[in-house]
Amino acid sequence: MKTKKFKFKLIKTSNNARLGIINTSRGKIHTPAFMPVGTQATVKGAFIKDIIKAKSEIILSNTYHLMIRPGVKRIRKAGGIHKFMNCNLPILTDSGGFQVMSLSKLNIIDREKGAIFKSHVDGKKFILSPEESIRIQKSLDSDILMVMDECPKKTNDYKKIQNSMDLSIYWASRSKKAFGKDSKKALFGIVQGGLFKDLRIKSLNALMKIGFDGYALGGLAVGELQNEMFEVLENITPEMPQNKPRYLMGVGTPSDILGSVKRGIDMFDCVMPTRSGRTGLAFTWKGRINIRNSKYKNDNTPLDTNTTNFDLNKYSKNYLNHLFNTNEMLGSMLLTLNNINFYQELMLSIRKNIKRGTFSKFHDKYINIL
Repeated sequence: MKTKKFKFKLIKTSNNARLGIINTSRGKIHTPAFMPVGTQATVKGAFIKDIIKAKSEIILSNTYHLMIRPGVKRIRKAGGIHKFMNCNLPILTDSGGFQVMSLSKLNIIDREKGAIFKSHVDGKKFILSPEESIRIQKSLDSDILMVMDECPKKTNDYKKIQNSMDLSIYWASRSKKAFGKDSKKALFGIVQGGLFKDLRIKSLNALMKIGFDGYALGGLAVGELQNEMFEVLENITPEMPQNKPRYLMGVGTPSDILGSVKRGIDMFDCVMPTRSGRTGLAFTWKGRINIRNSKYKNDNTPLDTNTTNFDLNKYSKNYLNHLFNTNEMLGSMLLTLNNINFYQELMLSIRKNIKRGTFSKFHDKYINIL
């Protein structure tokens, strides 16, 4: 039976790895969890029923893209984002701060007004304030909302990161006020601070004082080395609340996920499995396969003999190589399904090993393979 309230329960830990469950009004999410990315109200190259068949329990969509196309009014008139895209899974919406930084033109940050920018699609001017971001996300009717933050590009400029962090804290407080109270939805704060331990802890403490349903780590996966990211996690996760979900935004590769779970992270999202699938890169338990490589022209074995979901074991590397080298869209669809399925198999295996108390061995076995 679905619960009406958002709630997180920590079930077990294995060293720093955490096994938990999030209850939402649209279903349960077992953590650690990976969220396929449906940026523009679609997970590219896949039907929602197949996303669910792969055992995905939540997907992510994005405020920036949806406010530009097709527009919030259109989605609201359709009954919200779930009805619009025929998806009964819980949906988390990002606030749009990262895309403002990475995609838009005429990007001006105003402390009071918010982000002033021109659409990367048609040049139309937008102003996205913390209050407007929350209004949009509520209009979309997403289940987990994110605060508006500024996501700076990677830099070693301490003062620049500090100023950005202070602005994000201010915007987080305004986001919380705009969100108000809604037990059926959740609002996550976003910890900023770059690679600086003191700024990360300062940001977290300020957000905990405001009070959020979960805490995300932003400003990573922006060009730093994997060991730098892991160091940030080692510094900050011991300070984070035990009874709230922890979300590492925009991460990442299978090895990123393994290493981050080891350091106490609960939730992930990344375009990598779908984007890689469209370009011919497959993730498997034996490592990555670039299916365009000529060595697969006469390889009649499947990507993974043990994967039966979607009948993926009935398609040979030879055939997939042919599809990609003739630009047939079926190739992209099959590899997208393979990669989403693999990521969810990985998460399921992670959860099983945390439950058994064997996650450290599992981590060590696969960290350098995946």
